[in-house]
Amino acid sequence: MSAQPSQEPAPRWRARLELQFECQDARTRLTHRSHQGPLLVQRAFYPESPADSALCIAEPCHVYIIHPPGGVVSGDELTLTAEVRSHAHALLTTPAAGKFYRQRDVSVASLTQALRVDDGILEWLPQENIYYPDAVVELRTVARLRGTARFIGWEIGCLGLPANARSLSDGRVRQCFELWCDDAPLLLERVSIDRSCLAARWGLAGRVALGTMLAFPAQAQHLECARATAAQCAAKYPQLQLACTLVDKTLCCRGYAARADRLKQAFIDIWSALRPELLGRRAERPRIWMT
Repeated sequence: MSAQPSQEPAPRWRARLELQFECQDARTRLTHRSHQGPLLVQRAFYPESPADSALCIAEPCHVYIIHPPGGVVSGDELTLTAEVRSHAHALLTTPAAGKFYRQRDVSVASLTQALRVDDGILEWLPQENIYYPDAVVELRTVARLRGTARFIGWEIGCLGLPANARSLSDGRVRQCFELWCDDAPLLLERVSIDRSCLAARWGLAGRVALGTMLAFPAQAQHLECARATAAQCAAKYPQLQLACTLVDKTLCCRGYAARADRLKQAFIDIWSALRPELLGRRAERPRIWMT
């Protein structure tokens, strides 16, 4: 039986990070960076070549979002705002998995991510979030696109500590993932996870990792590419299930697995296959993923 959280709120972080990317001389520049509290970026990276395709609009800028405390606890409120302006191309990721620790009082740990793309490209590729046993979390990610904007992004979660045979237990995760284009909703996804759905066949059926990957604007050939790659991944990794659909030019890949690393690798494989067709660039994996 898990310990009951105390009723007195503990000290907490209020962290906010604002980023803005613009195209200058055919290169994407991080033109605005503002942070309050422990949420920041150190520098911009340029591991890719200049434009080499008609689909390319600027040399991409890779940025790693850093949370120095290393984990989020009850009452912490983290907010990220990222804007990609016309003809710019940004790839955002994280250096390691996010960690949400057990609830320690009556408050909730929250993470809000507001992404905006105006006639540019954004790749939102954070590493997985780990929800520790008894964590109570609210995660909201909203991507708003305008004009000719293109987007590839995902959210991946690991419930509990499977390597230690510990489940989410009495924890709760409320997750929202939204994609909009010109103020019209393309996908509004709400996921509510608690003990009741962890083992149930109508729920996760014992899987501990789940995720959603989105790509826009996609066509039938992108769906075929994603499904072919997903089939290869499912054959390679046991207890991994993936499904891909295409609605209103939005390619949606959903998956769950017994291991978060295998689900993440499947999403990386799908992204690697889609990127040349959708963005006109070969997949250049962020160096931080290799460390």
